[in-house]
Amino acid sequence: MRDKQGRNINYLRVSVTDRCNLRCIYCMPEDGIESLEHDDILRFEDILKIVKSAASLGINKVRYTGGEPLVMKDIDKLIYETSRLPGIDDIAITTNGILLSDMAEDLKKAGLKRVNISLDTLNEDKFRSITRIGNLDKVLESIDKCLTLGLKPVKINTVLMRGVNDTEIIDFLNLTKEMPVEIRFIELMPIGESIKLYEESKVDFSEILKQYPELIQIETEKNSTAQLYKLQGAKGKIGFISPISCKFCPDCNKIRLTSIGKIKPCLHSSEEIDLREYLNNEELLTMKLKSAIFNKPLEHHLQEENASRSGKMMYQIGG
Repeated sequence: MRDKQGRNINYLRVSVTDRCNLRCIYCMPEDGIESLEHDDILRFEDILKIVKSAASLGINKVRYTGGEPLVMKDIDKLIYETSRLPGIDDIAITTNGILLSDMAEDLKKAGLKRVNISLDTLNEDKFRSITRIGNLDKVLESIDKCLTLGLKPVKINTVLMRGVNDTEIIDFLNLTKEMPVEIRFIELMPIGESIKLYEESKVDFSEILKQYPELIQIETEKNSTAQLYKLQGAKGKIGFISPISCKFCPDCNKIRLTSIGKIKPCLHSSEEIDLREYLNNEELLTMKLKSAIFNKPLEHHLQEENASRSGKMMYQIGG
């Protein structure tokens, strides 16, 4: 379905929980959060109702996120049931990778096609510092397991922060020489916990491109959020995702569903549409979704306002 700007909206990101087994400095408070009550979170059968209605409107790609989606019991069953819905042909997850190695085989059998793994450092001590409680080896093991299983492309999401992990850029570049992964450097955004870090930690990606002229730009799909590059002879790719300095709103093709049943047509807008009261009426549910898609905002205002209008933390929306 096309919105009123003429954009083809075919991608739904679904947050299944606000809970996470890490406490990354740009996402979660150090002491954690007061998690939502079980009854506040959409049941999997309700998520499937919404995905089914979305598919009837042209959504064919679904990504499950959190918090951390793999902390949810029976996430493989949700993926399997999603794969059976007419029109859905691409199912992915975004995960921190801690639990992925043990679950990857079952997830692939259930219908999972692709994974994005969050990894902000290749240094064990720094990994514990950024995540506060994480185990780097488990994430690296998960990357290897996904490549072995053919869950490709394996994309690695790296939030680049000055004074934190910007000295590791070359290490991530070198990783693509030997591994067929796509490293995606993501611009730090002034939203949630990141607001505290933003001014001193933001990185201008143009600096990196000047520093590493050996990076060769390659063709990027129209709806891709990343500008892609490659090192000569490398097995993998490098992506730069710059929602602020080079925003991609004109080609945005996605909407988001929060774990409490609200549609966010734009990540950085305060606009939300509560779908819970329509879950038992498929016609009304589809009508509400259709209206949300059609009226998707033109663009965000991060650069002008130096802050997101969302009013939500990233773990409440989904990565």
